[in-house]
Amino acid sequence: MLKRTLIGLLRSHETTGDKAKDPLLKTRYYKLPKEQVWEEVTAVLKKTPGYKLLHEVQNVGEILAERKTVTGRTQDVTLTLFGINPVKTAVDIYSASRGSMGDLGSNYRTIIDIYKQLDRKLASYKIEG
Repeated sequence: MLKRTLIGLLRSHETTGDKAKDPLLKTRYYKLPKEQVWEEVTAVLKKTPGYKLLHEVQNVGEILAERKTVTGRTQDVTLTLFGINPVKTAVDIYSASRGSMGDLGSNYRTIIDIYKQLDRKLASYKIEG
């Protein structure tokens, strides 16, 4: 976590993907149709304090949310859902802080928090890549 804080001195965004070096930032896959994962993701964001859903574009698979940090900065969080096939969906997250300074690792922690909640809620449907 110290490494993430140090990286966060300079960087004010974080993203997930299949090629992420950090295993916690790897794309999540669930053995569910995209529509079901969509419902779960929006439910998680709506019930989590501090998150505000801004925009949902279901046909594109994007959910835009906003989060206020403890220090009062605003993070823009974009969740992208990809329907791999009718019963497999991938979820990627991009989080960026507004402003010019680094984020001290808060975008990293935001992504990890969202993934933990999704993994807990969809544990029986999670699959590896």
